[in-house]
Amino acid sequence: MGMSILKIGMSGLNAAQAGLVTTGHNISNASTAGFNRQQMLQSNALPQLSGSGFLGSGVNVTTVKRIYNDTLTQQLALAQSQGSRVDSFSSHIQQVANLLGDPSSGLTPRLQDMFSALADVASNPESISSRQALLSSAQALGASFQSLGQSLADMRSGINSEISASVSLINGFAQQIAGLNQSIVVAESGGVHAANDLRDQRDLLVAELNQQVRATVVAQSDGAYNIFVGNGQGIVLGVNAFALAATPSLHDPRRLELGFGNGASSALIAPESIEAGVLGGLFAFRSAALDPAQNALGRIAIVLARSFNEQHALGQDLYGALGGNFFSIAEPQVLASSRNTGNTGTGLINATLDRADALTTSDYRLQYNGAAAGNENFLLTRLSDGASTSISFASGGPPYLLNQDGFSLTLAAGAALNDSWMIQPTRLGASSFAVAISDPARIAAAAPIRSDAALGNRGNAIISAGNVSSISSLPLTGAVTLTYDAALGRFAVGGAVPAVAPVTYVSGGGISFNGLGFSISGTPSDGDVFTLGANTGGVGDNRNALALAALQTRATLGRNAAVPGAQASASFQGAYSQLVSEVGNTARQMAVTGKAQQNVITQTRQAQQSVSGVNLDEEAANLLRYQQAYQAAGKVMQVANTLFETVLNLGR
Repeated sequence: MGMSILKIGMSGLNAAQAGLVTTGHNISNASTAGFNRQQMLQSNALPQLSGSGFLGSGVNVTTVKRIYNDTLTQQLALAQSQGSRVDSFSSHIQQVANLLGDPSSGLTPRLQDMFSALADVASNPESISSRQALLSSAQALGASFQSLGQSLADMRSGINSEISASVSLINGFAQQIAGLNQSIVVAESGGVHAANDLRDQRDLLVAELNQQVRATVVAQSDGAYNIFVGNGQGIVLGVNAFALAATPSLHDPRRLELGFGNGASSALIAPESIEAGVLGGLFAFRSAALDPAQNALGRIAIVLARSFNEQHALGQDLYGALGGNFFSIAEPQVLASSRNTGNTGTGLINATLDRADALTTSDYRLQYNGAAAGNENFLLTRLSDGASTSISFASGGPPYLLNQDGFSLTLAAGAALNDSWMIQPTRLGASSFAVAISDPARIAAAAPIRSDAALGNRGNAIISAGNVSSISSLPLTGAVTLTYDAALGRFAVGGAVPAVAPVTYVSGGGISFNGLGFSISGTPSDGDVFTLGANTGGVGDNRNALALAALQTRATLGRNAAVPGAQASASFQGAYSQLVSEVGNTARQMAVTGKAQQNVITQTRQAQQSVSGVNLDEEAANLLRYQQAYQAAGKVMQVANTLFETVLNLGR
């Protein structure tokens, strides 16, 4: 009897000691990241049959259980992964908003300065100092464009660095998880007890992995985890880890994407499949915010340069020469895929600006789909909305010409099936924007033609100053005459090359031919003569300067080239204000979303901790309970010892 009681007391002592150890372990790790509280489980030992029935034989410690809720843990990991994505996106979009919206470094004040200087030239076209001020303000505008473009390009490089750093962290987590998988499989190979602390360490790594990229976890029967990212690429399969890589894009080696290698094969993971985590936020920011912002800024620069150059070319400078390009700007960029197998020469696809007012802020992908039915077939996709255009050219007739959304493509022969190219019409617009002239006398403030009425005219008709819409017939080598025929009610046009048919006269109606425009109003007499000639000595003429100044408020951007007769919808400053507004609204939206997501994370963490977290008050109560159980078990052993000694003393 004494030995049975002693055994019962010993089992109780061991159980109380295990409870004290477990409670102490919980208390010690109350602040340990990723720790799930543990609970000692016990069961009664098998009783012994006696003449009086079954007598208890003590207690067994069954195991130490980890208090863990898989559903809450996965919900917390998802919430944290989404939160990391939003935080990553928000921090970067705020930088863009601050850059574009800065009143000192933004574009709006520089635009205003240039057009104010242009108005001064219109008021004083012969003034060299006014012209120099215009050049200086234009150069400041160019520097502002270049600075903004370079800042956005630097952000792009920074995104590459952050992608590389994130991929390195992901690979490190994958290696550690695979190592813990092996340790857990070995530790649990008996199939009885769970390696609680090893599992906690692994779950903590999985949580940290989810903050970099959304990871799907599949638990195996042997206790190991398989972990997948993107479209199902496995980065941890049992005890094996597979590395991701920051890989140059197929079309742009300066743009890093996510690559996955498994043995001899490797592939790029579509950025849109990386839905969450820091990496998902970086990809989303670059494609949804940085690319459109840089393209929109480039479009403003290109349209400003092209429209200003086109009008400047219709004017005349102080030397009497026609105006040249006032600004210089880059042509659209064409990037061939590194996997192209056809003609790799740089001249296979050439892009040029066509109608700047029809440019969008999108990039485009051109793919060659081979020859069929006597045609060469291409597919052009606008990446901003996925709109695709199938294009066919008759085989044997290169070069092929395609006009699309304000730019033109010239396609030579030699493409191979599935070859592709990325076309970026506006990406380089801001960074390449520069003033093309340095001599203030080269500013074409005057119009290159002058109108006049013959002194002998008898009627009261007058002719307007005239304007130019094309330089095809300029400079005029002689006078263009308009002689009125009263009987026929029309003007005969002489001296024009090419020749012009007689013009029916309507008082005040516009007359245009050979790129020359003017109006005659009043009542001419038969034989009255009006002339158009070169504007010699027109240093005080400001007609072209006024036309250039009018560009400030003219709608010159956003014409929908797919809609016949569509008109441009925004001015330079209006387009820039719209860009700043869109970026600012996105930044505010992401900030609000970030706060909401933090609330979700907090609530989910509280729910998870209510199950798995250490409650120090509860553990203190357990400490007292197990202490008292330990003391009681010791007392049982003391009683057993007394009984045993009593039995021994009976024979004395």
